Amino acid sequence: MKAVRFHEFGGPEVLRYEDVEQPVPAAGEVLVRVAATTFNPVEGNIRLGVMQGAIPVDLPHTPGYDVAGTVDALGEGVRGVDVGDEVVGFLPMTKAGAAAEHVIAPAAALTPAPKSIPLADAAALPSVALTAYQALFDHGRLKSGQRVLVNGAGGPVGGYAVQLAKQAGSHVIATAGPRSTEAVRSAGADEIVDHTTTSVLAAVTEQVDLVLNLAPVDPAVLARLVTLVRPGGVVVNTTIWMPAPTDEDRDVRGINLYVRSDADQLAKLVGLVDSGDLRVDVAQRVPLADLPEIHARAAAGGLHGKVVLLAPGA
Repeated sequence: MKAVRFHEFGGPEVLRYEDVEQPVPAAGEVLVRVAATTFNPVEGNIRLGVMQGAIPVDLPHTPGYDVAGTVDALGEGVRGVDVGDEVVGFLPMTKAGAAAEHVIAPAAALTPAPKSIPLADAAALPSVALTAYQALFDHGRLKSGQRVLVNGAGGPVGGYAVQLAKQAGSHVIATAGPRSTEAVRSAGADEIVDHTTTSVLAAVTEQVDLVLNLAPVDPAVLARLVTLVRPGGVVVNTTIWMPAPTDEDRDVRGINLYVRSDADQLAKLVGLVDSGDLRVDVAQRVPLADLPEIHARAAAGGLHGKVVLLAPGA
């Protein structure tokens, strides 16, 4: 089968589109015929080797921890999924990923794919939508009527966060650049701050219950975001190389988010997609063989929106 792998850490040039042996599922695993995977920015850092402490991978490594595809074979003891089922999942980040024609997935990580969108587009859902969901509800404990600031709402996680927070009955303030303003508005944001012209610290004049920081802001700005939160509120931060700020005197919690695979939560998100309450946005669909080019564009700062990589024959 074809796969994209890197045999050494380095720049995008280390990625190779090559022939590899098709894997065989072990107990508790399934073999998925990949329709699509996605590019996530952290995969560039995994490729560089700078994430070996947090996300150690063995070489050669196949990236792509989002998957949408069809079950081709079952390992011993697998229940609840059958050959031919269309599924989506968030794969273990330290294992071989879905930038390939087939991938091994833990059966427990998979959930039935949405029926209302193309199977390949469903690859744009798992990791980023789970990040938004866990930030808002697991860590932020979001409730109806609360005020939420999504700092960096123009990216894929931000788009889901705005939709989910608005659906939960929150007042949503979102920061975005001109390129993303219309998408953020259509996602349901009540207020939009153009971060290219206005400081979010100055723009938010009424305190919020939850700040979700998705942007690689200056550490001093991140530290001051805590001042925008009411007593008893929370700052959830996804830029994990900078610690989330806290304010113990006002009981403001700071949480660094490490997204986890959760098939039950993913099933809820799939249900929202199929009910029309959650929109899956795909900026580009490109062949899997173009993944090295996508990594290069991302490294140069020229990649915007969610990119779906289509497996051969998908």
